[in-house]
Amino acid sequence: MSVHPIAAADALARLHEFSAVIDARSESEYALDRLPGAINWPSLNDEERARVGTLYKQVNPFEARKLGAALVARNIASHIEREAMDKPKSWQPLLYCWRGGQRSGALALVLGQIGFRVTIIEGGYKAFRNAMLADLPAQAQRLRYRVVCGPTGSGKTRLLHALQGAGAQVLDLEGLAQHRASVLGLIPGQPQPSQKQFDMRVWDALRHFDAARPVYVEAESKKVGNCTVPDALMQAMRASPCLRVDLPDDERVALLLEDYPFFITDPDFFCRRLDTLVALRGRAVVDEWKQLVHSGQTPAVVRELLEKHYDPGYATSTRRNFAQFDGALPVALPDRSHASLEAACTAILQQQGLGSMAALST
Repeated sequence: MSVHPIAAADALARLHEFSAVIDARSESEYALDRLPGAINWPSLNDEERARVGTLYKQVNPFEARKLGAALVARNIASHIEREAMDKPKSWQPLLYCWRGGQRSGALALVLGQIGFRVTIIEGGYKAFRNAMLADLPAQAQRLRYRVVCGPTGSGKTRLLHALQGAGAQVLDLEGLAQHRASVLGLIPGQPQPSQKQFDMRVWDALRHFDAARPVYVEAESKKVGNCTVPDALMQAMRASPCLRVDLPDDERVALLLEDYPFFITDPDFFCRRLDTLVALRGRAVVDEWKQLVHSGQTPAVVRELLEKHYDPGYATSTRRNFAQFDGALPVALPDRSHASLEAACTAILQQQGLGSMAALST
């Protein structure tokens, strides 16, 4: 039998060596969090786990094990027929379940008997997550960051994407969290990952970066929607050099309406999001904004949100949280066009190469 146990810390460092990473847990466990790149081959799905658990409690463990064995055997056969028939003998999967026990062990046994070299994580997902959380601070602290600051709607995210397109290293926390970070930043139809999955995504992104090159990241608060940025990463970001993006107000309004098209196409959703500001702005102000939205004056509402909600405390808050904000490198965008963003990227990367922190203007 070709089944080899591996410590979670070793699996952490050797993920790239395996042909596939297979999660033998149920679909709901997999959805909550999983190892980077893992595919789901449930030994028992959610419904089957419930059936076996009920039998265990209401009848006895022996009867539950018989049912569980039959279901697991059937599922393993299905997985092999669907996924493994075309795999060469050199295929080397890494397997895990919740604690490295029966579910992944049964699958590993069969795959090993076939002749594949199978590796199974000792302690399963739980041990891997603990090892990942222990490694995350080191991954965050080994890198040099350049924090992209700027008021709401100034094009920070677009600039990050442009920098990435130009070959820079970019950590897109909002992309990982599937949220645009502000109170209104929930994206319709796109639920956020669990905190556990967000942690895993951040760790996975950090471990791939080259420490010899800076990593550009947007200035974020501690939370991106419902996801909390890991402490070690937050501390490193707050101590790092900054860039400040500036864009004319008319362009900011236009950019926000482009990036948040549902403000116009789904006014009811926009108004529900505005309701979250009642505690800060008062019911009368929010109701006035909602009336303007329903009368087709969404751009006016966006402008007022910038003037009355987002902008007033921006500089004070950023200065308080990011130690080098006062020395931030200015990046003046005349407009939101692709050409302006490309020109800014070129200037930023040239300055980075020269080691200068002179003001940038495009």
